[in-house]
Order: sequence, then C-alpha cells, then structure tokens
Amino acid sequence: MAIVKPFAALRPKPELAARICELPYDVMSSDEARAMAAGNPLSFLHVSKPEIDLSLQIDPYAPEVYAKGKANFEWLQRQGALRCDASPRFYLYRQVMGAHSQVGLVAGASCDEYLMGVIKKHELTRPDKEDDRVRHIEALQSQTGPVFLVYRARAGMDGLASRKTAEPPETDFTAPDGVRHSVWVLDRAEEIAFIEAEFAQMASLYIADGHHRSAAAARVFQKRKDLAGETAAGSAKDGVGGSAGFLSVIFPHDQVQILPYNRVLKDLNGLNPEQLLARLRTVFHFGEAGLSVPGEKHELTMFLAGRWQQLRFRSELVAAEGPVGQLDVALLQRHVLDPIFGITDPRTSKRVNFVGGIRGVEELERLVGSGDYACAFAMVPTGIEDLLAIADAGGIMPPKSTWFEPKLRDALFCRSIA
Repeated sequence: MAIVKPFAALRPKPELAARICELPYDVMSSDEARAMAAGNPLSFLHVSKPEIDLSLQIDPYAPEVYAKGKANFEWLQRQGALRCDASPRFYLYRQVMGAHSQVGLVAGASCDEYLMGVIKKHELTRPDKEDDRVRHIEALQSQTGPVFLVYRARAGMDGLASRKTAEPPETDFTAPDGVRHSVWVLDRAEEIAFIEAEFAQMASLYIADGHHRSAAAARVFQKRKDLAGETAAGSAKDGVGGSAGFLSVIFPHDQVQILPYNRVLKDLNGLNPEQLLARLRTVFHFGEAGLSVPGEKHELTMFLAGRWQQLRFRSELVAAEGPVGQLDVALLQRHVLDPIFGITDPRTSKRVNFVGGIRGVEELERLVGSGDYACAFAMVPTGIEDLLAIADAGGIMPPKSTWFEPKLRDALFCRSIA
C-alpha cells in the first residue's frame, strides 16, 4: 500500500504567491538566482539559495549559508508572507504550461516506504548533493522543496480532481515563465478519507524528480530515529508525522510531461568531422540532413559543423539490450560517448554537458556555435512507461535521462518536521 497523509502546510498569502514562489534551487546557478531575486526581498531564493545574500566568494555549502537561509525563512514568517494552516489537509496543485495541464495531490509521503522500496527510485544520488539538502532541512526544520512523485492513474482520483478544480482556486498566479499555478484545499473529512483509501490500494509510488530531496528526508528521519528515538521520528501517530514523512506532489502517470535531456560534447576526441561521421555509421543509419528534432524512439539528431543530421540506431544494437539498455540515453552512452568520444563516466566527465529540452534545439546550436562545444545530440524524451517499468524491475536509469516540465514551485507548500 502507499501511505499518504494530510499536513498543515506553511503557505504564502495568496496575493503574495507570485512574488514568493520560485523555481527549484537546482535548476539555476547562484548568479542566475541572484539576478532573479534582485529587488524582491520576498523571493524564496533568499531561502533556497541563501548564498545570494552573502559574499560572492562564499562557499555555497558553508555553515553561514544555511544559517542565512534559516534567518530569511523566519523573516518571511514574521512578516506574515508565509502562514501555517490551522489543521492538516491535502491540497491539489494544478500547473498549466501552454497546452499541457497536470493536477497533483500535495501530501506527506512516508520515509519508511521510501526506505522499503514502496516508493521506487530510478536514479542514483550524489552524497554531496544529499548532504546539502540534509543541512538545509535541518537548518529550517522544514521541507521547502517538494518531491515530484507519480502514481498509476486511477479513475477515482481523476474524478475527485475534476470536481474540485471546477471550483475557484484559493491561490492562482502565472509565473514569469508563463506557467500558471493554482491551488485547492481538501480539508473535509470525507475527502481526506477517500484519498487515503485510494492510495492504500496502490502498490507503489514512483519518484519522477527529487531523488536528492527524498534521500535527504530519509536520512534526517533515520538520524532522528536512531539518536533521539523520536517515536520512530513521528511514525507512531500516522506513518508520516514529523520527520517520518516528506513533502510531495503526486501526479497520475498519464498527465506528466517529459522533455528530452540533450547532450553537448566539448571535443571530438581527436577526430575530425569526417572521421567522426565514419565511426558513427557503424552505430547509426543516417537519415535526412537538416532535420533538427528527432521524431521517434531510437532516433537522434546531431549538430556538427553547422549542420543537423538525422541518426537512427541500428536495429541489431537495440535488440541486444535489456529494458534499461534500450533507452536512447543508454544506447548513446554505450555505443557512442564511451567508445567514440572516450567518455566512460558521464557523471564526472567535464567533456560532456546536459541541456534540458525546455531550452530547445536552438540552445544546442548556440552552444556549438559559441565554440565552447564541438557537437550536440538531440534526443527523444524517455517515456513514462519506460520509467515505471524500469523502476518496477529495480533498475537504475543513466544520469540525466528525464527532464520533467513544468517544474514544481518552491515555497508554494512547506512542511514542518519539528
């Protein structure tokens, strides 16, 4: 079963939400965050990336950075910009990005179920990034960035969301990037009981985005349970109280949108363009020249020497791989980046970079055209069914396999672990 519980969220005053709520801390640099928050003391970037209020030379992982985040978080509460709801409740969170719309349930998910594998992962995490989120959670005594979870769609939850979102939202704003964010409160006893019963019938939940946030929440839970005996860190009461739960927004799988995660290469590993193309012909069938956007699975496009080229993996290479190996990002790594470009570990190599599909193929052209990169590969998005199947099998996807869009806004909901 999947345990989800209501909680009393710390939320922005509706009329201030557009000024407070920000993109996640990990989709921008400190310099970008500093520019975005300039002139706006209410911006949550002062909490999620508090180094922007300190010296330009400061280590973003220094203790004073987390202390500054705590001070800024408390200031927002003293100003009344962030206010805590009076009682536990669920929330619906709708995002509209162009023609795409998705509605998720905001809830506390179970750290125990994360540790037991009921909440399934598909990516590895980096200890340094986990450490950062642990320090942030402990400094604030709150979880301020939600984990993006997915469940296999259910008609009952679809019906509830459809009925509720027909009502006027409590919070509603359009962010500078054009994404509309709307919130509804679910606080009636029958609504809460229905949601808990619906999720109790689900075998699993799946992490779409937020592996480091969920891992950090679980570490805080285990630490408190081991050191302080926090009654299983809050789990005796309802399964996810205190640090035993983590802030999540949970979407039906058939509503989420995955964009490609493209690759740019610093150099051609000593090859000239003609030699590279010859090597690539052993891996791909070449298609239409000039086509910049790939159209289907196992098809890529490459930007090299000012020109786009359509590529399709040879069928015998695809057939030889298992479910993880058949992902385009895995095929590219195994048959191209490693043997041809000499990039054995894309997690640590400085010769490859990753570009979210939200930036479009124009960004790939710009990067190569700048001279900082030698070529680029545009990918087809990984399918949600592939992600679910790999997670169900206990598999791990290659790094940078998925780019979910739109991104959840930080500070729209915060969850106390005190």
